[in-house]
Amino acid sequence: MHEPNLLLLDEPTNFLDLRTQILLEHFLQSHRSACLIVSHDRAFLGATCDHTLDLSRGKLTTFPGKVDAFLEFQREQRSHEERSNETIMAKRRHLEDFIARNKARAATATLARSKAKQLERLELNDIASDEPTARIRAPRVEPRKGQALRCRDLAIGYPDRQIASEIQLEIDHGSRAAVVGDNGQGKTTFLRTVVDSLKPISGEFRWGYGCKIGVYAQHVYTSLPEKQTVLGYLEKQAAFGKKDQEILEVAGALLFRKAHVKKPISILSGGERARLCLAALLLSDYNVLILDEPANHLDVDTVDALAEALLEYQGTVIFTSHDRHFTKRVATCIVEVRDSRVTSYSGKYEAYVYKVNQEIEAGERELATARAKLPPAVTQAKPRPAHRDEKKVRKEIKTLEQAIAQLDEQKRALNAQLHQSTDAVEALRLHNEVEALTAQLAEAEERWCRLQEEIEG
Repeated sequence: MHEPNLLLLDEPTNFLDLRTQILLEHFLQSHRSACLIVSHDRAFLGATCDHTLDLSRGKLTTFPGKVDAFLEFQREQRSHEERSNETIMAKRRHLEDFIARNKARAATATLARSKAKQLERLELNDIASDEPTARIRAPRVEPRKGQALRCRDLAIGYPDRQIASEIQLEIDHGSRAAVVGDNGQGKTTFLRTVVDSLKPISGEFRWGYGCKIGVYAQHVYTSLPEKQTVLGYLEKQAAFGKKDQEILEVAGALLFRKAHVKKPISILSGGERARLCLAALLLSDYNVLILDEPANHLDVDTVDALAEALLEYQGTVIFTSHDRHFTKRVATCIVEVRDSRVTSYSGKYEAYVYKVNQEIEAGERELATARAKLPPAVTQAKPRPAHRDEKKVRKEIKTLEQAIAQLDEQKRALNAQLHQSTDAVEALRLHNEVEALTAQLAEAEERWCRLQEEIEG
């Protein structure tokens, strides 16, 4: 609203739904000022940024291209350096063998010394070792067949407010169902209902025989026992029979190593708490995982590692995520929560994203058409001679006053609609119309002031 010429955005997509992320992308793509964005959301970075800064190992690297191109460049550069080192090592072995065979013979000793100097000049490329990254292994469970979850005539919500009703839904064992929809539509309410932390208003849901359900949600990792240590918490959460060494290996895989396992939970960061909850799930024997925004607070490498683990997991996953890269890789089916309904969406996640994009673009086209139909702005008239007819000036002032009153009334009406709107696209359309009317009002009022000065003169 302040029209800054530099935007500094730190994780701007956290907790934003897909529709709002795309609206923000469209805004930034047309934004004329500079932007510096820190984000773990690769899809968002790819859509908004044309340069990449990489901060790692105490160095800041600038790359004149998008993040995917930078990551590919990194891989190619490392591969090139590794191949170059292999060539250098082969040459060194060849020189060492030549020197060993010829340094003792008088006829070839001089040549051997020359080769020794050549050997000294051969230096390997300094390849930075990989930084610690999470290695995630999903719980080992027996695959099952049939229905994992069935909802019949289910209505969800709270005593004073119903969120969705007439839910008819089936999710099979082995599915990885992404629960999608705008914020406020009821994704978390649906998950809370099916894990029985929120009672349904009516209808029923049933889990299949033998389902063991593990939950990862914000209320879980924000309500951890503060006085316990990392290791103490994992020992209590681990499935029966897990050995100490296995617990330490899982902790280490999620970057809790050596002294870090003795950290009290009270001093852990948001990302560390999230990783601790994931570690507890990995030590379980749950064959159904309910994951509410598992990618939040995790870095890019850990999100990738989690996606790989879920692809190997033999159980059922029901999850929500605003990370498009993660959802695209993991989801095998889509459950959409929208307009008081929860329904299976036929098609892949890319198709769902495309549909949302189409809706937003249609809304933007409608907005452009609506703006074109607005009354033309009251523009400043060309300077007139100082001696022009006073009656004409007063008539123009009266016309301006009527226009100002009309524009002001339209602005109040649009503001009232904007305050009541809960739809992101509609809110953006109303906001832009208010801006256009505000600009017209400012021009009309400035012209009115000048004409009043002319009359008084």
